[in-house]
Amino acid sequence: MSLHEEQITCPYCWELITLFIDPSESQTYTEDCFVCCRPILVSSEVNGEHIAVQVTQEDLGF
Repeated sequence: MSLHEEQITCPYCWELITLFIDPSESQTYTEDCFVCCRPILVSSEVNGEHIAVQVTQEDLGF
């Protein structure tokens, strides 16, 4: 199984960063920004071959 590469914009520092998403299941988790080190809440929804990724500041939630 290979990971899905997704480009997102950090909701804190607005830098473009790359996340690697597990395509085997939908999940919500926290990952630190590689630039500013602040916690990003990541939600990935897997529907067959389609993967939708949403991000927000951890303290705001979805």
